[in-house]
Amino acid sequence: MLINCVAYRGGEKLAEPPVAEIDRFVGQPDTFVWVALKDPVLAELEELQAEFGLHDLAVEDARMGHQRPKLEEYGDQMFAVMHLLELDREGELHRGEVDVFVGRDFVLSVRSGSHADFLGVRRRCEAEPELLKQGSGFVLYALLDAVVDRYLPIMERLEDELEEIEEQIFAGDGAARPAGAARETIRRLYALKRKTAMLKHAVSPLMEAVGRLYGGRVPRPCMGLSEYYRDVYDHLTRLNAWIDTMRETITTAIQVNFSMVAIEESEVNKRLAAWAGIFAVATAFAGIWGMNFEVMPELKWQWGYPVALLLMAGVCGLLYWRFRKSGWL
Repeated sequence: MLINCVAYRGGEKLAEPPVAEIDRFVGQPDTFVWVALKDPVLAELEELQAEFGLHDLAVEDARMGHQRPKLEEYGDQMFAVMHLLELDREGELHRGEVDVFVGRDFVLSVRSGSHADFLGVRRRCEAEPELLKQGSGFVLYALLDAVVDRYLPIMERLEDELEEIEEQIFAGDGAARPAGAARETIRRLYALKRKTAMLKHAVSPLMEAVGRLYGGRVPRPCMGLSEYYRDVYDHLTRLNAWIDTMRETITTAIQVNFSMVAIEESEVNKRLAAWAGIFAVATAFAGIWGMNFEVMPELKWQWGYPVALLLMAGVCGLLYWRFRKSGWL
């Protein structure tokens, strides 16, 4: 559906024409039109394609969705794809998409699969008429900057979740964790790794695309805005490095969790082996005296039974002390 359609002249809001009257403003000096759509139907895209002369391949990409972040040029027009990522209350990461068509005198943003709006971006642009005067290239920068800024709180929440998982891995002061805790930790770590992979797929290709918008030959709508696009590129570079660091930390956390599980199992095995050794001694004595041979003097001895019990208890106690001292019990 159509969110809004606004015409600007000299950085100031001029009118809010219906789509059918856009041609009144397109082509006028120092004027451009900014149209925003959300989950449009084919008829809406075709109508705006006719108004702005959009390339068929770009319109097809916007209609199909699920595109890799990119920036393509079609003559004097540009087509940008960005991923919109949102964390819900349960911590699940959802991905939407915004496709932006940019021409000399128009900007068309097509948002799909996302509840995040860009009304704040429009208000920000309208509050800076000196920058908005530069036209559609500045609007593209503002949209890019807003998308990238929304990645930052997601990264912070994922980092907080990773720190919480790391604390759980080392919790317990050496005591064995509850049954299933290790499995749950691995599940959370792999879920976190999947989320960082989604962020990586959103940030890394976009960083490559934005790198083409400053320095050297830049598309016509972006001329004169190199420092702004370089700022977005710097943010994406830091984000990309942050994501790589987090992914390495998650991999290390998974390995540490496996090591902690192995250590806990080793502790359990040592305890079992120690108790098995203690009971083996008692079983050995009982087995010897239980053979019932004819010539076994101690079987006829009046104090044989209590002495045997004392001997078994003493040897088992000695073994228990030795195992306890060595840390096996």
